[in-house]
Amino acid sequence: MAKVAFLGLGVMGFPMAGHLAAKGHEVTVWNRSPARAGAWAARFSGRVAESARAAAEGAEFVMACVGNDDDLREVCLGAEGAFAGLAKGAVFVDHTTVSAQVTRELAEVLAQSGRGFIDAPVSGGQAGAENGVLSVMCGGTEADYARAEPVIAAYARICRRIGDSGAGQLAKMMNQICIAGLMQGLSEALAFGSRAGLDGEAVVEVISQGAAGSWQMVNRHKTMLADRFDFGFAVDWMRKDLKICLETADQIGASLPVTALVDQFYKDVQNMGGGRNDTSSLIRRLPR
Repeated sequence: MAKVAFLGLGVMGFPMAGHLAAKGHEVTVWNRSPARAGAWAARFSGRVAESARAAAEGAEFVMACVGNDDDLREVCLGAEGAFAGLAKGAVFVDHTTVSAQVTRELAEVLAQSGRGFIDAPVSGGQAGAENGVLSVMCGGTEADYARAEPVIAAYARICRRIGDSGAGQLAKMMNQICIAGLMQGLSEALAFGSRAGLDGEAVVEVISQGAAGSWQMVNRHKTMLADRFDFGFAVDWMRKDLKICLETADQIGASLPVTALVDQFYKDVQNMGGGRNDTSSLIRRLPR
């Protein structure tokens, strides 16, 4: 068992930190909203720190799951940031979906002082976090990964090192590129079926068992047909992720025409007032 700090108790971080406590790790949490941290402590076994720095002090591993590049820098750097309290030999594990650039910047800061950094973005959504079955894609040194992987296992279905620092974030970009195209295709298919007068659930029961099947189809078709989107991974966050994908594509000379198009479709959903809706709300743009 390890001494672990967890920074950021949103819809993902809250249950992830809970799984660490349930597995017997000694967990200290910190959140920018103290009330959220208090609610976590009331539910799970662990203590609450007053700052990211205080949470990191004495921890062997510090996990973070915050919002974006700027949030991550704020949590890590500065007098009250986690890096100020992180001991030599400790490993920082970042579960936030951010750019590979900020990942490499922060990893270099720690490497210069004998501390480790693993970029470890996750896939599986809120349900995956709550059920402890996330897919975790990691970047960093083999030694740091080998130390962190048994701790990450508390909430992972699968955890793999993809390569050096930044590789985890690049793999997460691939994940989001796939989801964007799949979700648009599923939206068009369900809207098409509705216009054609077919029973969407009956059709999905058949085609989900064939080559068209996907996680999105199995887990989202019923709520899409019911026009219910008040859950899951928000459109606002998906657009943040796709922005990272598109900027990185420009940097490396990759072409993402479908991703760029779907990103604009998500902008339409935002303009319709659906920024906090699940990403499956793409179907709202289409006549049914």
